[in-house]
Amino acid sequence: MRTASARTTADNLGEEAVEYYRRNGFVRVPRVLAPDEVREFHDAAIALSKRTESLHKGAIFTQLVNAWREDEVLRRLTLHPNLASIAERLAGVPLRLWHDQTLIKQPHNQRPTEFHQDQPYWPHADSPSSLSAWVALCDVPVERGCMTFIPGSFRRTELRAQNLADPRSLFEVCPDLEWDERVTLPLRAGDCTFHHSRTAHMANANVTDEPRVAHVVIYMDATTRYTGQPHVVTDPLDLKAGQVLEGEMFPRLPA
Repeated sequence: MRTASARTTADNLGEEAVEYYRRNGFVRVPRVLAPDEVREFHDAAIALSKRTESLHKGAIFTQLVNAWREDEVLRRLTLHPNLASIAERLAGVPLRLWHDQTLIKQPHNQRPTEFHQDQPYWPHADSPSSLSAWVALCDVPVERGCMTFIPGSFRRTELRAQNLADPRSLFEVCPDLEWDERVTLPLRAGDCTFHHSRTAHMANANVTDEPRVAHVVIYMDATTRYTGQPHVVTDPLDLKAGQVLEGEMFPRLPA
């Protein structure tokens, strides 16, 4: 059993972790949340999923986008200053919130989330440093659906969007990546992985008896501009192509 230790913050995060992130495009950071926070956020995520499951349950996972706009407890998690401070230290540039998402992979779900990059899905220009904090709100061993990354794949900035339900999609657009190293990172509750938005990643199926509960906070460069590409977050906002993504929906973090 893991012994109790101080929470990891941007101030005590080792320089080797920052260097690892910038070299590989991902890093595991332990204990970003205190145990009492984990319990509160886990219960809030489960409660929100039950209230809205019929709208958001999919074959691979239940996905609750912009949970911070629906639940005050999860709002505190999405805007958590410790997460944002670590993200900014890793990225090395000022950041804004792009959006969050609670991802729940149900028990005995045999569907993995296949390898993909995030950024090709997003209507972003001028955002070379965007990254995600993937926070484990329960223990996430390999069998429950932890993350696997391809080191250095964030440098492949030219790839079109991939299909996260298709195990061949990424490798059809970039065959070389199929032969690169893969790193699998199980997490304890309260741990987090940070990954660059172009880092190829996947998550295993959940073959356990418990749901895998994770909350993802996605940060973008503070200078990010809207391309006009359709996206569920920006479609209702009446934005113009070239406009900086800022304001209430996209606050500067850490605040």
